Amino acid sequence: MPENQMGLFGGDWTEKKLSILKKYLEAYVTALSRQPFELLYIDAFAGTGYREVEESGHEDGGGLFSELADQERQMFLDGSARIALKVKRPFHKYLFIEKSARKCGELRNLKWEFGPLADRIQIENSDCNSYLRSFCRNTSWVRKRAVLFLDPFGMQVEWDTVQVVAQTHAIDTWILFPLGVAVSRLLKKDGNIPDKWRTCLTRVFGTDEWYDVFYQEVTRRGLLGDVTEVRKLCSFDTIARYYNDRLGKVFLDVAPNPAQLMNSRGNPLFLFCFAAGNQKGAPIAVEIAQHILKGW
Repeated sequence: MPENQMGLFGGDWTEKKLSILKKYLEAYVTALSRQPFELLYIDAFAGTGYREVEESGHEDGGGLFSELADQERQMFLDGSARIALKVKRPFHKYLFIEKSARKCGELRNLKWEFGPLADRIQIENSDCNSYLRSFCRNTSWVRKRAVLFLDPFGMQVEWDTVQVVAQTHAIDTWILFPLGVAVSRLLKKDGNIPDKWRTCLTRVFGTDEWYDVFYQEVTRRGLLGDVTEVRKLCSFDTIARYYNDRLGKVFLDVAPNPAQLMNSRGNPLFLFCFAAGNQKGAPIAVEIAQHILKGW
């Protein structure tokens, strides 16, 4: 991997993320193999189905997420689809959602590569939020169970989508929360956050109460009288706990120890969270996920 990609994103965090997912998928299909459910694997940012590290990419014009150039996004999104298809006990259905038409075209190659599973693979060229909400609401979940992998490269996953997924009471969800690459960067030290950023944060957290959690007004005595200023109180850990607690308010249960995925400098990039959807299956699901997460 070129050094310019190593600096921010680290050498092994992607491997950790995918290893955690693989271990859970293997345990999940084994645990439910004798149950009368149709098992689905849903990948909402499926990419091309494989990981590819490019040596150059196109910058986004110096915007807020300029460091998330095309080559990094390629790394983030690829790999999970093929990992799911290689799980020894196959799922009954694989739903791959991808917004890029080009990547969807490459995803279709998986039907040739995994010929015996071709009729189980469904590829949807769509925005993950709109498609997932519609899919979850229009599917009968009485005899279906699923694992959902939400792996965005930024703040694309809206809280409304998370809530709709939780309301199925049938979907176990792994979600990559953009702790360091996005959310922490928007939380300015002085609390003077542009309206556009506030809207983005509220859309991700599902409430505007995050401001009162992360900031506090403090009054100090100055030469010309009392001065009131806003102070940022949150750390990476504070933000991580807040988001995981938010997940716990809509899902049946969550793993209490989500993994902070770091870059090569030891700075948090993402928080890898697990939330269990089904009341009966939640205890064992969280136990399995927590055991895997503790290994990292």
